[in-house]
Amino acid sequence: MSTLRVFKKKPDDLGFVGKILYYILLIVGALVSIFPFYWMFVVATNDKGAVFHVPPLLTLGDQFVENFKRVLEKSDFFEALGNSLFVASMVTVSVVFFCTLAGYAFAKYEFPLKNVLFYFVIATLFVPQQLGVLPTYVIMAKLHWIDSFKALIVPAMVNAFGIFWMRQYISTAVHTELIEAGRIDGGGHFRIFWNIAIPVITPAMATLGILNFMTVWNDFFWPLVVLKSKENYTIQIALQQLFTTRDGLDYGMIMSATFTATLPLLVVFLLFSRWVIAGLTSGAIKS
Repeated sequence: MSTLRVFKKKPDDLGFVGKILYYILLIVGALVSIFPFYWMFVVATNDKGAVFHVPPLLTLGDQFVENFKRVLEKSDFFEALGNSLFVASMVTVSVVFFCTLAGYAFAKYEFPLKNVLFYFVIATLFVPQQLGVLPTYVIMAKLHWIDSFKALIVPAMVNAFGIFWMRQYISTAVHTELIEAGRIDGGGHFRIFWNIAIPVITPAMATLGILNFMTVWNDFFWPLVVLKSKENYTIQIALQQLFTTRDGLDYGMIMSATFTATLPLLVVFLLFSRWVIAGLTSGAIKS
């Protein structure tokens, strides 16, 4: 039996030996995925020389508080954390709402040049993000939005991937019969969208939200271009400041900050994991 066939089957459909192998593979995959995060925490709890230890340290130390105190001395860490949380939340809510609306329109409505517009949206996915930095910066400068959160939020309020993702999901998940039944009952376009479509496509919306939140949270280049004041720095710029030192890199300090900056992503994923997994596996092959 090939590996692909094993994973297409449910654990209960496998024999005893197959079930053991199935769970061993899952455990190994989980350990491999978790290990980098664990090792980062190990380095964060030891002194700055732990990263060079041979063999690598795998036990926790007691230096996390001291390392994090140095983080607070070198940067406005919690202020930057709050800035990133605000920007990522605003962008995520906007992207999920507008991309869901656009995806619903492309999937369930007929209007002139519908396919042309959709292909144009898809074509923008092939344009490297770096090519849009200069014209976007010029627009932000003319609007006097440089060094403000508006320069981070407004250009990212909708994206092509979100429209494509929601359109593909809605086209199969929301049946036309449900929409027609809503119209017969006297529902308007937005009421049908809100009361009929939204409950069905919640997994896709959660998946889009968590992916977009992670993208905005980890963005470094664009905030570095448009933000000038330290009080507006996002967490990624604050982390970059920790690398600018004359005494050599303090990896314990850097890892303690990185570990703390990763925690909000874990919390967000745990809160929405049920919908995210449902959205990602919606097209899986069933045995």
